[in-house]
Amino acid sequence: MLLNSGRKGEIGRATLGHDQDVPPPARRVIDKKIKEMKDQLIRAKAYLSFAIPASNAHLIKELRLRIKELERAMGEVSKDSDLSKRALQRMRAMEISLQKAARIYPDCSSMVKKLRAMTNNAEELVRVQKEQEAFLVQLAGRTTPKGLHCLSMRLTADYFALKPEERKLPSNPDVHGSNLYHFVVFSDNVLACAVEPGKIVFHVVTDSLNFVAISKWFLLHPPGKASVQIHNMDNFDWLSTKYEPANAEGHDSQDPRYTSALNHLRFYLPDIFPTLNKIVLLDHDVVVQRDLTRLWKVNMMGKVNGAVKTCQGHDPAFRRMDLLINFSDPTVARRFNLEACTWAFGVNVFDLREWRRRNLTAVYNEYLQLGKKRPIWKSGSLALGWMTFYNETVGLERKWHVHGLGYHSGIKQEDIEQAAVIHYDGVMKPWLDIGIEKYKGYWRKYVKYDHPYLQQCNIA
Repeated sequence: MLLNSGRKGEIGRATLGHDQDVPPPARRVIDKKIKEMKDQLIRAKAYLSFAIPASNAHLIKELRLRIKELERAMGEVSKDSDLSKRALQRMRAMEISLQKAARIYPDCSSMVKKLRAMTNNAEELVRVQKEQEAFLVQLAGRTTPKGLHCLSMRLTADYFALKPEERKLPSNPDVHGSNLYHFVVFSDNVLACAVEPGKIVFHVVTDSLNFVAISKWFLLHPPGKASVQIHNMDNFDWLSTKYEPANAEGHDSQDPRYTSALNHLRFYLPDIFPTLNKIVLLDHDVVVQRDLTRLWKVNMMGKVNGAVKTCQGHDPAFRRMDLLINFSDPTVARRFNLEACTWAFGVNVFDLREWRRRNLTAVYNEYLQLGKKRPIWKSGSLALGWMTFYNETVGLERKWHVHGLGYHSGIKQEDIEQAAVIHYDGVMKPWLDIGIEKYKGYWRKYVKYDHPYLQQCNIA
């Protein structure tokens, strides 16, 4: 959802996603006692598996008692500072019992084998649970919340209740003027936007399913002096002759990030806007916190794409190209440098004149078609972007775009607050229950929860 940031001259937008924080390094030292207790429990259970009931009944009884006492004393405690004196006493008592067991069972090789088997079993259990967790997270990320579905349906119904003459958005005859600031978003979410300066044009490209709901939202919330254009991709007659959906081996055919034509339309910007020379692309899961019109003054240095780069050794969010691109393929290995800086979609300045001159849409289609024959790329359009705009990307200052709020819990607060745009890329969107809780406030403060439509659909 696009919403007013409250600052004149800015585009404020937030789209309508809790993982646990990574513990700080100090915690690993402070919680040494907790780790020792867990190790004691493992050793005690291993000794129990060796004990022969007939000959060591007293030891078996003692170990079982110590295990029960220690587990009860630990409870749900996760920090050493929360341990009671009784828990530490139970820990010392367990160590005495373990020393007795060690004297009775001195065969270290047998103990090593047993512990190794227990470790392997535990690791396998963890692996299965992680796979299940990953699947559930992906499933939750793909699911449209009930409230958003309700919002779209209500807007659609109310749109069709209007008279034909009431369905028209305010028009600007100079909406394609080259002296204007043009922003574009490709989205199948209901969006709302408020922008102040008269020289801003906001283009929303969506599909026929969401076109009506988005139109109704902008009818309810006119963008002031700015202009808004809503494009229905199903009206792009040329698209069917130029784009063929990706179906490369190894891609998840059920994941819309890989199959949605809307996600790939960004590679056809020169065709969608044939009269424009420059445009700024915004992903639909960002929050704009600063004025973006200064992006038009960026020196593109003859390049086509302007984006914030992430480089190895300088950025914790660096992702090597082989994360999404198959460098075992000879064609890929010849054309690309594995150590090259990568970048993210989300805030991108595109010089459409240079794009047309280099015919980069054809380059994109080359890699798209090649990916149908053999698995050279994965994960939606980002890998194709790295390939298409390879050596055609100029770096923007980092303040323009901080990304990772949808998957990385370690982003610094100061970086978020100083950024022009923050990006909830990843599956943990702020409007989902699985969203990272500490980042949700940056989105929530722009959502007007008292809006009748949001209240009726229980969006909170």
